[in-house]
Amino acid sequence: MTDTTTARVDDAAVEVVSLYQSQKKIYARAVSGWFAGWRWALVWATQLVFYGLPWLAWNDRQAVLFDLASRRFYIFGLVLYPQDFIYLTGLLIISAYALFLFTAVAGRLWCGFACPQTVYTEVFMWVERHIEGDRAQRMKRDAGGWTLERSARALAKQGVWIALALWTGFTFVGYFTPIHSLWASAMVLGFGPWEWFWVLFYGFATYGNAGYMREQVCKYMCPYARFQSAMFDRDTMIISYDAERGEPRGTRGRKTDLKAANLGSCIDCGLCVQVCPTGIDIRQGLQYECIGCAACIDVCDGVMDKMQYPRGLIRYATLNGMAGHWTRGQMLRHVLRPRVLVYTTILLVITGALAASLWLRSPFRVDVVRDRASLARIVDDGWIENVYRLQLMNTTEQPQRYHVTAQGLPGLVVEGGQDVAVGPAENRWVPVSVRVPPESAAQAGAGAHTLNLQVRQQGDAGVTLDEKTTFMVPR
Repeated sequence: MTDTTTARVDDAAVEVVSLYQSQKKIYARAVSGWFAGWRWALVWATQLVFYGLPWLAWNDRQAVLFDLASRRFYIFGLVLYPQDFIYLTGLLIISAYALFLFTAVAGRLWCGFACPQTVYTEVFMWVERHIEGDRAQRMKRDAGGWTLERSARALAKQGVWIALALWTGFTFVGYFTPIHSLWASAMVLGFGPWEWFWVLFYGFATYGNAGYMREQVCKYMCPYARFQSAMFDRDTMIISYDAERGEPRGTRGRKTDLKAANLGSCIDCGLCVQVCPTGIDIRQGLQYECIGCAACIDVCDGVMDKMQYPRGLIRYATLNGMAGHWTRGQMLRHVLRPRVLVYTTILLVITGALAASLWLRSPFRVDVVRDRASLARIVDDGWIENVYRLQLMNTTEQPQRYHVTAQGLPGLVVEGGQDVAVGPAENRWVPVSVRVPPESAAQAGAGAHTLNLQVRQQGDAGVTLDEKTTFMVPR
């Protein structure tokens, strides 16, 4: 935002442009309506999940826990290891394509209804309104300077904000440190250094972003605002002001004849600007600052009801639909265009593949590492021995037993670690030696030979994993 002043130097006009004018504070007005109801429903849904999930128990443990120390991620019945990082990649790809799809269909739905910045700003603004009053009261108090009442209300607001922010930081850390033990530490302020850091850092970020920066995050820090236009087209449902119906705008009485007064439906009340969390005027067209919260639709529909005009002066519509005077049904039919169908197909395929991979995922994993101290050695009676280390990862939460066998050369014998017990969600290294008789070694010849180590899970499941490695015969 710039501040422009004009001065005269030697009878010549000089325009001075300040590039660093301070941003005016936005006093967003409270609004109710259909879209506001949806927004609050998503606030409740997302926050019940975020704050409640760490306290949920599953198999005598926390239902969702990312245990970085032991390198295990627990998500209800799933136990994931670092080797399962591919699932996180799949989840991120699904999220990206879902964002592409929703944006192509109806603009910034994520920003307006479910983004954490929007959600926490809505919560912090609710606290602000209930302690300091609605828009007019806050503006009046701020203009009147610091009084005892204003100071008391500001302190109360800050106290609630800080408590919410710290509880948010505590909950965030509770996904990485068991929250029951974290709560016990909180009672005596006995956090470790990393827990202190993340509780305070995440709490400070929540407090600063939702309490003070608010629309600045959406307008200047979030990259999505900058490239969203590349994901829109003329058949994207966006929040639009019907200028043909609304102009010329102007004040009037409820019974004014619009044709006789040469007026449109817009009464120029300015409420659409007052409720906007980013302070824009939607009547000037789509702007990158618009986060798609639809507050202007709710408040404008309320004004239209009071004036006994049809709703929809500000509404979700497409550019083609507005230009062609299409009905809502016609616009919705054009939304199902090729790019939307492509995004939907890709999203369904990736989601199905990820779900199938999780469903068919083996209940255990095996990694084979050769003993680097010795490639091969001759033991009793001329037998050739190779030593391996098997990493057995039990991805279930029940103790399991495994049987190790080998195939590849005649007469192979597995010594040590043939039957292995692994505890629930345990990761265990097991040394295994494989031997072949001298006649088999002589027949195979010196060099590297393919060896299959088979690990079978004992019990009803009977899952077998086959890992290839090499067996070395010395010269």
